[in-house]
Order: sequence, then structure tokens, then C-alpha cells
Amino acid sequence: MAETASRRLGEFERIARYFRPLAEGADGALALLDDAAVLAPLPGRDLVVTTDAMVEGVHYLPGEPPDRLARRLLRVNLSDLAAMGAQPFGYTLTTALPASIDEDWLAGFAAGLAADQAAYGISLVGGDSVSTPGPAMLSVTAFGTAVSGRVLRRNGARPGDRVFVSGHLGDGHLGLLAARGDLAGLSESDRTALAERYHLPAPRLALGVALVDLATAAIDLSDGLPGDLGHICAASGVGARIDTTAIPLSPAGARAVSADPALRRAAICGGDDYELLFAVPEAATAAVARLSEAHGLPLTAIGRIEPGQAVLFVDARGEAVEGLSGWRHF
Repeated sequence: MAETASRRLGEFERIARYFRPLAEGADGALALLDDAAVLAPLPGRDLVVTTDAMVEGVHYLPGEPPDRLARRLLRVNLSDLAAMGAQPFGYTLTTALPASIDEDWLAGFAAGLAADQAAYGISLVGGDSVSTPGPAMLSVTAFGTAVSGRVLRRNGARPGDRVFVSGHLGDGHLGLLAARGDLAGLSESDRTALAERYHLPAPRLALGVALVDLATAAIDLSDGLPGDLGHICAASGVGARIDTTAIPLSPAGARAVSADPALRRAAICGGDDYELLFAVPEAATAAVARLSEAHGLPLTAIGRIEPGQAVLFVDARGEAVEGLSGWRHF
């Protein structure tokens, strides 16, 4: 019955029923009644814009609960704003949905967006909705603001800087394996904890803002440590040396790697962690320790920025670990 009702809803009926309520309180959204939003950043603030898309079967598992999927979609975009030291305020949403999507799915998806809008202080300000004969595609463009001229970039790392990561690495990829039922030998609680980290990453927005005055370069870890560190090094014209034994794992992640040591490489390279990777001058390491305590979040030194262009990962003996690479989309 719900599916039949959904097929009778046109684009604008869908917008009015499920998405216009998400724009309440956002003046620039114009109640989603016009062709575009009108956004006016505050004086002395820069507008920071990012876009991320998710395709069913590529970026998320078919059958994903719509509320959880909506929250993940929003959070991966907010993580990009965190990496720039920006504070979010609005987003646009594009959905390309097959005919099998019914009203129950739409209601759950809208509820998930509403939950994270409340959690992160952000509102829907516009977008588009179309049908597709193929898999579903969902895209968010998120808007944030930062003090003019003081956004975090990838291109400021210098030789001698220390390289840090927030939180724990590997949970995203290990969580995907857990969600697929591919992790054996773990307790149900560990599998659940890892899967939760994959499904609902935590964008480090407050940390990003706090790093604006400390970090020389930053990026969020979506495509794996080797690939994302490579982006910083390429943009900054430097190399790096990373101690793989210093890479922090969560308790559940450590137990997964202990049960299957081959998973350590997957934890380093797999991506989907949405933690922040950043470089700071040596003199700022004490300030990073204070930030860690203030935010109740591990901030772990894993290496240094070096002259040249080589990005080197080493083991406990200081020997190079070969063949580490991040996720490639093409």
C-alpha cells in the first residue's frame, strides 16, 4: 500500500511532504519554494562548500536502513568541512531514486536527516529529486563558514612537522567487513561496535575549528591513510615517514587484527574512518596534547613530514613496509 501511494507522489509532493520540514528555520532556503537558495555569509567569514555522493552497491550496502543511510550521507560531507576548520550551517540534497523506493523509505530517510540536523546545527536549503532506472544515487552539498583567510588547507606542511591522527584508524573498513559478515572470530559486541563506526562516522567539527591556529595542513581520512597522506604531501611538496606501529587502533579493531594479522594492512589502507590527519610544527605538540584532553579524543603522533617527495611507511625495525595504497575510485 505504501509503495502504491509513493508512486502517486510527484516530485513537488515529495518535497513538500518529506523535505520542506527539514528547511524550517533556514531563511535562505525560502521554504524550498524557489529555484535556488539565497545564502549570505556573515561579515568576516568565508563560505566553505563541499559535495559528496553515494551510490547504492558502491558506497553503501543494498537494504541499508534509510535513516542510518541519511545520517552517514550527511556526516561524510560534514567531515570535509571539519578538515577545513569550518562550521556547518546548511546543505542541499540531490536524490536519484528507483521506483521501488516507497513512502516508508522516504519517511525514514527524512527522519535520519532531521536527527543529524539537530545534532550538528545544520538545515536543508535546497536540492533536486529525480528518478532513475539504476541504483539509487544520493548527493549532499554542504555549506560552512570559517574566519576569512583562516581555513585549513592541504598545502602548508613543512619538513619537521609532526603528523597526527584523531581517534582510531581502521574501524571504518573493518566495520564494513563486519557489516558484510566477513569478520570471523570476533565477539558480537566487537562486530557491532566496528559496524557502527562504519555506518555512523563522527565528523570532527570542533577539532577542525580548534586546529585552525595550530595545523599547517589537514585532511579527513576517507580514502585510507596512504592515499590521503599522499594528497597532503603532493599539495605541500614534501615527503613523510610514518611509523605503522604508532597507528592507533580501537580495542575492537586491535582484537580483529590480533585474530587475523593480515587485517592490519586493511585497517591502514581501507578508508572510511573520517578522522582528521594533520601536521603541526614540533613546537605545537604540547598544544595538541592539551587539545586531546580538552576534547576527550585521542590525538596520536604517527610520524613526521620530511624533505623530498617520498611517503615512507616503516615497521618496528624501521624497515620499509611496501605496497600500501589508499582507495582509488577509478
